[in-house]
Amino acid sequence: QVQLMESGGGLVQPGGSLRLSCAASASIFSINIMGWYREAPGKQRELVAGIVSNGVTNYSDSVKGRFTISREKNTVYLQMNSLKPDDTAVYYCRVYIGAIAAVYWGQGTQVTVSS
Repeated sequence: QVQLMESGGGLVQPGGSLRLSCAASASIFSINIMGWYREAPGKQRELVAGIVSNGVTNYSDSVKGRFTISREKNTVYLQMNSLKPDDTAVYYCRVYIGAIAAVYWGQGTQVTVSS
């Protein structure tokens, strides 16, 4: 089964930057979509950014111009700049493998933006 290893979360001041990473375990299946979601206290989990196998990306309106998603083989990154308190949440990596119609989630990494 696919396993995801997340890292890069932490505490940062408003205006600062962080880079999250998520590495998927080796597999004979191709990963079609990789993305990042976040869940803030009292709120639903929401899409932050996604990247398809052909390189096409999409972003939540709230992070456009500040966050950048990228992928190198089976590792996906989320570069977060100009962070603000509203970005505080647990960030989850998500992968979709079409060959087996399966979705996998990472364990989550905490991002806290506070002065």
